[in-house]
Amino acid sequence: MDGRRNNKGQKGAKNGGGRPTKTQKQLLVQRLSPLDDVALTALKEALNEGQGWAVKLFLQYRLGMPKQSVSVETVNSPFTPIQIDVIKNNSSDEDIEFEEES
Repeated sequence: MDGRRNNKGQKGAKNGGGRPTKTQKQLLVQRLSPLDDVALTALKEALNEGQGWAVKLFLQYRLGMPKQSVSVETVNSPFTPIQIDVIKNNSSDEDIEFEEES
């Protein structure tokens, strides 16, 4: 609790939350390293069979992802001005009294 009423929040970092530490990443890499040869063999077999996903994956890692482009279009339409009437009521009690006297 941070002192506010009915607040279920918590101050500071939560235990176990956030980005994994480098040691966790290193442990995962160590556990998966023995499977490198198996994964590469499976990829090679899929490439030899002409599997589309394997070709795409291989080329993305070998040549890099293609550059993404975004097309931005502007519409050239004639501008049609509009008229806006602003009505203000700036009169105060003093203005009303002054108008009554004249």
